[in-house]
Amino acid sequence: MRKQLILFCFTFTIGMLLFQSCKKESATTEPPQVGVFFSIVGKQAAFTALTLRATSWSWDFGDGTTSIEKNPVHIYKDGGYYTAILIGKNAQGESASYTANLAVALTPYALLTGDHTAPGYKGKTWKLSSTISGGLYTQADANFSLVADPLGAGIFGNLGLGEVYDDTYTFSFDGGYIHDVKADGASFGGYVYELITTGGAGIVNSNGSDYGLCTGKYTPEAGAKFTFVEKENFAVPSTCAEGGVVTYPNVSTLDFSGTEFIGFMDHQRKVIVQEITDSSMKLVMFIAADPDNFPKNNLALILSFEVVK
Repeated sequence: MRKQLILFCFTFTIGMLLFQSCKKESATTEPPQVGVFFSIVGKQAAFTALTLRATSWSWDFGDGTTSIEKNPVHIYKDGGYYTAILIGKNAQGESASYTANLAVALTPYALLTGDHTAPGYKGKTWKLSSTISGGLYTQADANFSLVADPLGAGIFGNLGLGEVYDDTYTFSFDGGYIHDVKADGASFGGYVYELITTGGAGIVNSNGSDYGLCTGKYTPEAGAKFTFVEKENFAVPSTCAEGGVVTYPNVSTLDFSGTEFIGFMDHQRKVIVQEITDSSMKLVMFIAADPDNFPKNNLALILSFEVVK
């Protein structure tokens, strides 16, 4: 009887320890957490799995290929927009996923117009940026020589022209263009341009007149189109060049149908695309600010634009 009691106590004790051990493990088990960091150079994407409590990783790169490496490097065959998905699992089989949207080796036109294959695609919308560098105020010469210190972020708001950051510009893959001037019915533009073309009647906000800037009445063109040229020699009438014309070799340009433009309304509507990424671009737009030589340009604005989320 004593041996049976000892055996019972021993078995009961071991059972309780196992139960408590399992109970403790179950209480502390949590699902994994998953994030992704990636960098892209050309068509090569390097992925890093930012996971907690994950013991296995499964990648779908969005082009029909997969990997079970934790931090894979993948080379896409073609440039384009891709959705990469990481699924992380813990030892208990619980999983969590993270989706990363990639823009791989995109052409400037694709960067401008966005992913036309995405569901509900309605073009890509841009606006003048008030958060990144305000830009440069330069001469309309071959080197864009500065005439003032670089413009700070939000500078036009400080001049009392903050509404210029509201207007939007939407580019569609099929060449369609939508210009929204918002509630004030006006667009950022040249002060001299308004004086000469409307006698000043078109000026809505003249707070930037000391800098040759204002907002002027504008009705966007219905059914407008844009033209993007990736590389060309662009000749611009200018008072800053011998012969009255300055040519910018091998530049990307944006041009528009009818009276349309982007960002800044002046006599010269065609602009230079100086830089473009998936989320920002920098454009050079020209100003005819000398009334004695109008419509020849004498100044240029180099302004930053950002994508409207």
